[in-house]
Amino acid sequence: MSNEAPIALVLGGTGRSGSLLAGELARRGITTRTASRRGADVRFDWDDPATHADALAGVDRLYLVTPVLRVSYADQVAGFLDLAEAAGVRHVTFLSTYNADRAPEGIDIAAVEADLASRRSMTHSVLRPAWVMQNFADDHLPVIDGVITAPSGGGTEAFVDAADIAAVAAETLLDPGAHAGARYTLTGPQTLGFGEAADIIASVSGRPVFYHDIDQEAWIDGALAAGIPADYAVMLRWLTGAIITGNGSMPTDDIEKVTGRPPTAFREFAERNAHAWTLEAK
Repeated sequence: MSNEAPIALVLGGTGRSGSLLAGELARRGITTRTASRRGADVRFDWDDPATHADALAGVDRLYLVTPVLRVSYADQVAGFLDLAEAAGVRHVTFLSTYNADRAPEGIDIAAVEADLASRRSMTHSVLRPAWVMQNFADDHLPVIDGVITAPSGGGTEAFVDAADIAAVAAETLLDPGAHAGARYTLTGPQTLGFGEAADIIASVSGRPVFYHDIDQEAWIDGALAAGIPADYAVMLRWLTGAIITGNGSMPTDDIEKVTGRPPTAFREFAERNAHAWTLEAK
């Protein structure tokens, strides 16, 4: 890396992991630039290349988050990484997903990982998180009339706290050399069924919360009707299908290995976010 003061560019800088990462890097003395379509330090839009160069100016390390609610973006990301290389970026930490190497054809997540591995002028680290706990506290898996509705077929998932993702990302960006070429699988400390998660939410919020295991295709149809792009159905089918078939994420020790502390348990997360499920909040 350069002897000049490092500058980290955080794409998705107003998002769940990006906003937490930016705060952590700033606390630890790294100049940080958040980038997003709105509300960040600089405007960044994947579909507006005119915003890319300004975001990259002076940057030597990058937190890469691909376009949201899309499955085909490898060429777009490759063009941006070409620009990043030319601008002097020497390390990229990529927010991938659990079992990215097993993604169905048509989902470009593995292609981006391969692209990064092929570049010789920059190092990279790959983060492969499980389903994020924050899904339960926002509009992804909301409690509606006391019910969480999602397809799982009784399967389980080692849900991970976005704060733990940010903590690992921070370490990779603070010391890129120590994490060059690393692939970290980020999970919580235990597997949970959706019903168990609902029980914990009910316990900490003091309100009845139940889980409804809906048919997978009915759930996907509902998501599309609510405005999710049609081609994103393949992603939803893959992510939920892994849980339904008993192949949901399993706990790893990567968070503790990188940060020196154990990952956040779901109950701890729920207690911290109990306000999200109060009767007044919905």
